[in-house]
Amino acid sequence: MSNELIVIVEDEQKIADILIDYLQNHGYQTQHFASGERVIDWLKNNSSDCVLLDVMLPNAEEFGDGLQLCKSIREFSQVPIMMVTARIEEIDRILGLELGADDYICKPFSPREVVARVKALLRRSQMQDNPNSTTSSWQLDESRYQLTHNDKQLELSAVEFEIMRVLTESPGQIFSRSQLIDKIYHDHRVVSDRTVDSHIKKLRQKLQACFGHKDCIQSVYGVGYKFVD
Repeated sequence: MSNELIVIVEDEQKIADILIDYLQNHGYQTQHFASGERVIDWLKNNSSDCVLLDVMLPNAEEFGDGLQLCKSIREFSQVPIMMVTARIEEIDRILGLELGADDYICKPFSPREVVARVKALLRRSQMQDNPNSTTSSWQLDESRYQLTHNDKQLELSAVEFEIMRVLTESPGQIFSRSQLIDKIYHDHRVVSDRTVDSHIKKLRQKLQACFGHKDCIQSVYGVGYKFVD
C-alpha cells in the first residue's frame, strides 16, 4: 500500500466514489471532502501529496469555489493541484493555472486518465524535491516531452519519454518487456513485446542521431533492457 495521500474535493458523490475506488485500487490513500468548508484547515494540519479540486462546489459564497480554494492553498503549500471541472471555457483553464494549479481536466473524464495524470503530477513533484532522481547528464522535461543531454534537446513521443524516464531513474537496472509495459501504459492496454522493441529501436535511433549515443540503452539477452550512462 502506498503512503501517498490524495485529497479529493468533489461534491458529486458518484464521481467522488469512482475517483476513490480507482485511486485506492492503484495503491493510493484518499481523503474526501464534499465542499470547501474544512479543506484549508485540514491541509494545514495534515500531510497530503496531491489535491483533486472541483471548480464548482456548494456554498461557494461562504466557503469558496475551487479556484478560490486553489489560491488559498498556494498561500501556504506547494502540494500538486489538479482542477476537475465541467467548465471548459479557455478563460477558466488559464485562470485555474495562473492561480497555481498544476493540471486541469474536464468532465466527463476517464478515471484511468485521472489516475495517470495524478501519477505524472507526483513524479514531477518528486523530481523537484529530489533533482538527482535522474542521472545528472540526462534531464527530462515532462511538460514538453523533451530530453536534454550535454546542452542538446531531443523531442520524444509520449511512449519514448516514458521509456527513457523509467530507464534513467534506475541506471543499470534490467527491466523486462512486461515490466516496461506496466510502467509505460497506464491504461492497461494489451501491448506485445514487439511493440516495446519497436519503440526502443526508434528511441535508440533518435539518441544516436542527436547525441551520438547508441549504446546507452542496452539489450540483455533473454531478459530485457537497461540504461548505462
